[in-house]
Amino acid sequence: MLIRTPADLGALIRDRRMKLGLDQKSLAHKVGVSRQWIVAVEHGKPRAEIGLLLRTINVLGIRLSADQEPPVNTRDAGNTPSVDVDIDSIIATARGKRK
Repeated sequence: MLIRTPADLGALIRDRRMKLGLDQKSLAHKVGVSRQWIVAVEHGKPRAEIGLLLRTINVLGIRLSADQEPPVNTRDAGNTPSVDVDIDSIIATARGKRK
C-alpha cells in the first residue's frame, strides 16, 4: 500500500487494528497512548508524533519500508535508480548516538 497522506496512514492503522480484532482502547493501551490519540490518528491527524506512529505500526505488526523516487521536477529527465533504505539501521544508529 502506498501511503501519501496522514489519512492514508490512519486508514491503514484502522484496517489492521480491526483485522486483529482490537478495539481502540486496547490498541491505545498497548501503544501507551490515549484512545483519543488513536481516534485522531485513524482520522488522519496531520501532526501526530512520528515516534508514537512508529510504535503504533510496530504494535500492529505493520512492516515499514521506503522507496525513493526522483524529485518531481526531474522525474521525466531520465531513469534514476531507486535507493533501498534500511529504516532499522537508521533507527539503530540514531539510538546509538543518544548514549
